[in-house]
Amino acid sequence: MILAGQYVRDLLETAPGASVTARGWVKTRRDGKNVHFIQLNDGSSPTDLQVVVEQGLLAPEVIARITTGASLTVEGDLVASMGKGQKVELKARSVVIHGTADPEEYPLQKKKHNLETLRPLGHLRARTNTFGAVFRVRNALARAIHQFFQERGFLYIHAPVISSSDAEGAGSMFQVTTLNLEAGKPADFSQDFFARRAYLTVSGQLEAEILALAFANVYTFGPTFRAENSNTPRHLAEFYMIEPEMAFCDLNDDQDLAEAFLKSLIGQVLADCRPDLEFLSKWYEPELFQNLENVLAGPFERISYTEAVSLLQKSGKNFEFSTEWGCDLQSEHERYLTEELFKKPVIVTNYPRGIKAFYMRLNDDGKTVAAMDVLVPRIGEIVGGSQREERHDALRDRIREHAATGMHEENYWWYLDLRRFGGVEHAGFGMGFERMMMYLTGMKNIRDVIAFPRTPGNAEF
Repeated sequence: MILAGQYVRDLLETAPGASVTARGWVKTRRDGKNVHFIQLNDGSSPTDLQVVVEQGLLAPEVIARITTGASLTVEGDLVASMGKGQKVELKARSVVIHGTADPEEYPLQKKKHNLETLRPLGHLRARTNTFGAVFRVRNALARAIHQFFQERGFLYIHAPVISSSDAEGAGSMFQVTTLNLEAGKPADFSQDFFARRAYLTVSGQLEAEILALAFANVYTFGPTFRAENSNTPRHLAEFYMIEPEMAFCDLNDDQDLAEAFLKSLIGQVLADCRPDLEFLSKWYEPELFQNLENVLAGPFERISYTEAVSLLQKSGKNFEFSTEWGCDLQSEHERYLTEELFKKPVIVTNYPRGIKAFYMRLNDDGKTVAAMDVLVPRIGEIVGGSQREERHDALRDRIREHAATGMHEENYWWYLDLRRFGGVEHAGFGMGFERMMMYLTGMKNIRDVIAFPRTPGNAEF
């Protein structure tokens, strides 16, 4: 066990003269005339701890077993280092080898890899410099999310992973069942474990609304699932969502919170993970810092969907997808608005009712709903939210409009009840954790910002 104060990141900041114990995995070993240099890392730092083993401390056959990937415990004294990029190095008194890694077999030793060839090595790729940086950023981002909401008095809640409703009303759900579906008989879900059809959740929003109407401000942060047969660099079948829900909140409040949220997360990760971001910027996205600092530079642009469509039509650009009013904005439209026109994040509001979910509040014009999407350069949509429909009859009518898609009023009796008993205007949004990770790290494929990506045909690890 590595105790607090004994991580490599801590030892690198410890003054020379201390007697310490370091544990980790060997990145490299090089041999001098009378000394061996071992680069050791436990995953806590982008910088390795250099271990100096003087000739004669270990037998030659022991040194031969200390190869890339081997796990060690080293006891010794920290001394001032003459090498570049490190204040101290560890002069070993004793070395214990816990596990070896045959250099002829160890995949990370055998050949050079790129991101694509590392994906099948999900059990080992976290040991590389790239994924060390990515997952340290991921940890810092998760901590920053909780910090943002906790400091504002939000209650952290856990929405169910198994659900009987499709919050989006769009299908593409994984079914959960204990029935033997190979028996060749029609499935009788009244005999299933939950006595009805059940699915892996696509969103915790509806459950968050329940608790927001008891605790005012709540947020979820958990896994969600979509059974879409998509192999794009932007889609996963299992991903994490952050979904705050706020009572006594309208669309303007929702926009304000989303903007403050994104700025807070970026500022915190920049402060906590600069060395990791510098590595990722060097190798994957040269404009990473410029992109992130641009978000912090000033207020986001705010325009309506109708204004956005007009700007796209006047742009003179030959877009692949239609820019007619009523069409959903595509990635090319979002990137034009953020990267070319405004050159900063943009919040688009008041979308046509026909392209948004049933629970979004119908505006007075009868054609649009109080929805918002936060768009950022390079990624496009990173946050989507809305003011929820708090009027019982208006919500009931919207559910009835979707009856043809399989949405039945009787399944949402409890959701309508929230409007009958102490209902109030409320709003919320959702942010895909992995989508935010792509923006923070500059990684181009969503499979490279999650440890175990779930995509069509891939659930090995």
